[in-house]
Amino acid sequence: MIKVLIADNHPIVRLGIKQVLESSPDIEIIADVSTTSELFEALNKVAPDVVILEMDIPEINGIATLRKMKLEFPNVKTLMYSGQSEDVYALSTIRAGAFGYLSKTADLDYIISAVKKVSEGNMFITNELAQRLAFDEGTQKPRRFFRKLSSREVEVLKLLASGKRNKEVAEGLNLNEKTVSTYKARLMKKLNVDNLVDLLQQAKALELY
Repeated sequence: MIKVLIADNHPIVRLGIKQVLESSPDIEIIADVSTTSELFEALNKVAPDVVILEMDIPEINGIATLRKMKLEFPNVKTLMYSGQSEDVYALSTIRAGAFGYLSKTADLDYIISAVKKVSEGNMFITNELAQRLAFDEGTQKPRRFFRKLSSREVEVLKLLASGKRNKEVAEGLNLNEKTVSTYKARLMKKLNVDNLVDLLQQAKALELY
């Protein structure tokens, strides 16, 4: 059963999302809240798998809320949604740690598949958005954030993800330890993160290994 918490300050919206999600037999709504203080209060009492968070929730904005949740409740996965078009907020919410972004204009069916995908630790974005995120219209080049990893980088990533230290990765791939550190730094740069935990989380979400 996927446990979901809905955070939105519009009662009708909360009810609508609730009804859509409850039509799925493997999703259970365990709480719904209307402000960020109610959200953190609820998170101290219940343990949802997924939080559906409205971008413009009162008190603290969605991005700041997301960062705070990531620090205090790192196991909770967040699906952001907003009335704003995807390209306004999507990239910044994903960089701040969201596992998905859904526009309020999206098809209702999307909500169920988004919750299921996010609950498994995978990234949920629409195909149109994936193409826009992967390609920077300004420079006409693929974005650094989604640039393809080399096969050697993927090998290093897989070993790091399995819990191996730099030295063990070096031995496993017949490289020296300094080269492994270089690969690690390159991976962090490509995935736009600054520590190993975020690197592995981001890589998993983007299904890179």
